[in-house]
Amino acid sequence: MLGAIIGDIVGSVYEFRNHRSKVFEPFFHPNAFYTDDTVCTVAVADALVNDRHPAQALKDWGRRYWDNGGWGQRFAMWLASDVFDPYGSFGNGAAMRVAPAGLLANSVDEAISMARKVTEVTHDHPEGLKGAEATALAVFLARQRVTPANIRYAIVERYGYDLDRTPDDIRPDYRFNESCQETVPQALVCALTATSYEDAIRNAISIGGDSDTVAAIAGGVAEAMFGVPSDVAVRGWSYLPVDMREVLTALYRQSGVAA
Repeated sequence: MLGAIIGDIVGSVYEFRNHRSKVFEPFFHPNAFYTDDTVCTVAVADALVNDRHPAQALKDWGRRYWDNGGWGQRFAMWLASDVFDPYGSFGNGAAMRVAPAGLLANSVDEAISMARKVTEVTHDHPEGLKGAEATALAVFLARQRVTPANIRYAIVERYGYDLDRTPDDIRPDYRFNESCQETVPQALVCALTATSYEDAIRNAISIGGDSDTVAAIAGGVAEAMFGVPSDVAVRGWSYLPVDMREVLTALYRQSGVAA
C-alpha cells in the first residue's frame, strides 16, 4: 500500500536521528529513500495478489533488493539461506509489511487469516502474529469506515494493546524498539488520533523510535482512513522502481480501491 510505503520513505531519515516534533519541512526530506520496509510490503502484496508462497516472495524481493540494506540480522540470515522455516521472531517487521492483507480482505476473519499467512513464515512468535493481525485488522476496519474510536475498541478487545493514549503521551519516554509489542500500539495511536494522512505520518515521526517502521504502520492505516493526497501520492510513487509499481498497481486493481 502506498500509504505505508510513503510512511517508510518519510521516516527513513529519522530512524537513527529521531525528530521529536510534528514540525519538519519538507515532508519528503532530500535524503529520503525507501527501505527494507517497502521491499517487504511489496513482497507481501506480490504473494497475496499472485498467490505465491509468502516466504518465496519475501526471499525473491529481498534478494533482488539486497543492497537496499536495513535488514534485521535474523531476517537477513533467513533471507540469505535456503531455509523456509520461521524463526520465532516478534520483530516489528511483521506489522510494517502487512497492510496489503487489510486492503484485500473482505471480512474481519479474512484480514486476520491473510495476516497470519504472510507473517507466520518468519514471525511465528505470538507477539509477532498479534502485531501483524492487529495492523491488518485496523486497515480493514478503516476501509469499512469504522470510526477511530470503534477501531480502537476492536483492537483493544481482541489484542489487549494500550491505545488509550495520544502521541503527546507517548513522545517523552518512547525509545527505539524493534519489537511488535513496543511499536504497533504506538503506531496505531499515531494513526487513530490523526486528522489527516499527513498528520498521521507527522505523529509517527514525532514520537521517535524506529521511525520508518512506525510511520509505515501508521501510514497503512491512515491511507485507509483518509486516503493519500494526490500530490503526496505522486511524489511517493516517484521513488519506486517499475517492478514495485507493477505489483502495487495489481494490488489496487484487485482490491477495487483507487490508487
